[in-house]
Amino acid sequence: MLEKMTPNQRLMIAVVLSVLFFVAYTAIFPPEKSSETTKVEQSKDQNSQAPSQPQASKKVEETLKHEISATNMMAANDSNTLVTVKNSKFILKLDTLGRISSKVLLQDKYNDKHDKHAELIPAEGMKPLFVRFLDSNLNDEAIKVAYTADLSELSIEDNSQKVTLTQKLPDVTVTKEITFFPDGHYDAKVSLSNDKRYFVYLGQRPRITEQMMTIKGAMVYTDDKIVTIVEDGNAEGRRTFSGVELISAFDQYSASIMYGFARDTNILVERDRDNNPVVYFEALQNMPFSGYIGQKEYKTLDSINPVLTNAIEYGWFTFASKPLFQLLSWLHGIFGNWGWSIIALTLIIRVILYPLTYKGMVSMQKMKDIAPQVKAVQAKYKGDPQRVNAAVMDLYKKHGANPLGGCLPMLLQIPVFFAIYRVLLNAVELQGAPWMLWVQDLSRMDGTFILPILMGASMYYQQKLTPSNFTDPLQEKIFKYLPVIFTFFFITFPAGLVLYWFVNNLFSIGQQFIVNQQFKNAKDLEIAAHKHAEKKDD
Repeated sequence: MLEKMTPNQRLMIAVVLSVLFFVAYTAIFPPEKSSETTKVEQSKDQNSQAPSQPQASKKVEETLKHEISATNMMAANDSNTLVTVKNSKFILKLDTLGRISSKVLLQDKYNDKHDKHAELIPAEGMKPLFVRFLDSNLNDEAIKVAYTADLSELSIEDNSQKVTLTQKLPDVTVTKEITFFPDGHYDAKVSLSNDKRYFVYLGQRPRITEQMMTIKGAMVYTDDKIVTIVEDGNAEGRRTFSGVELISAFDQYSASIMYGFARDTNILVERDRDNNPVVYFEALQNMPFSGYIGQKEYKTLDSINPVLTNAIEYGWFTFASKPLFQLLSWLHGIFGNWGWSIIALTLIIRVILYPLTYKGMVSMQKMKDIAPQVKAVQAKYKGDPQRVNAAVMDLYKKHGANPLGGCLPMLLQIPVFFAIYRVLLNAVELQGAPWMLWVQDLSRMDGTFILPILMGASMYYQQKLTPSNFTDPLQEKIFKYLPVIFTFFFITFPAGLVLYWFVNNLFSIGQQFIVNQQFKNAKDLEIAAHKHAEKKDD
């Protein structure tokens, strides 16, 4: 089939596949459908059906039925602030139900789309540290009795501070000891005076930044290094996990995370009325664990606990994106500017891919040179496809041209593009990070549209330099409109990603110019030699 296609058709197919793959990536290949997710579903589902589990799971199902949303929302409306935790970077509040009811980030660079300080805890839905008892009567009583606290206000500018919350119920006293740290994490210990079966909730994900092709929902990371992601709208029934190192409810840049569980802790993922994931765990009479609510900044998470860096997800391309981000971060340590670091990263990637792209460019030049001969062969053997194909292949072999040489480099660069795309789209470090001149936030679209226009113009000029031998006018016209399509496509993308693509085009232009000049010099030498031979004969 490929042999019967012209080089132009192959090139067009490569371009179309690239665009389609880019547009449909998230919709067609959601991360939770990966083989790793399937593996974890099977292994954890098997764990949940082990001999010691079925009876307990059935009891939870019959008693809870996850009718918590309405009750919790009603209680939330009636509750008020019990404790306020203050820091120069955030303000956190605990309510009378012992939950983290609010956390506001005070840095302007994290502002939401309305340019207001980011609120990490949604007003509706489950809140972090909410405790629910299996006993429905006890649970009904618990939502009516307010917690008390030994402190009403904490300042954690330089040091950590601990607050103790107490809830006295008829059959049990609940104590929550929570130590808050300046970096945004906390250590918690929930204790019951009598052993009652209960659950602690992670809370709903932040709802601040949701750009196109970003994933939001819940994550479970287990000690076998498998990540399971349940996206909003895709939660299906109850799933049970053990051997869990962290759980996270996240959006593009921020997350509510809990970690530090005992290996045999049962983590459960339910769905709410909108099929969004709700994560909680079955707790012991004395249950220590830790949590973090904030931005998914690599250095911060790594300094708290290296395992937390796994909360920064890159989807299918984690294997490539994670080291790429570490390289980008290292470059930032050199340049001190994320924009110049992106440019340096682009240069490094181009150098690594240089042999591949060089071969592709040379192949396209050769294809252009022999195009007249190919047309002559096609005219000579018109009506005999087999002879045409045989003669064309002989021409390719004779001149060392590869009909797929120009397409394969383009296709093989797609994974690299998506890896860097994931890095630049998920790196919270780019929030509020300026490059220069008009680009003052690499995480947001360029409101002046200058960068997308420059990207489109560079793509157009690159096309002008790239050899082509289109025989179909329609194909040539479509190909010429690609820069316009890509320009509109990139307008809403973060400036950091557009900067990468623009600089990548500039390097491609430079490389293409070198290859074109080499071929021109070779032809000039060939013509000069031919003229010299003619003069010698005369």
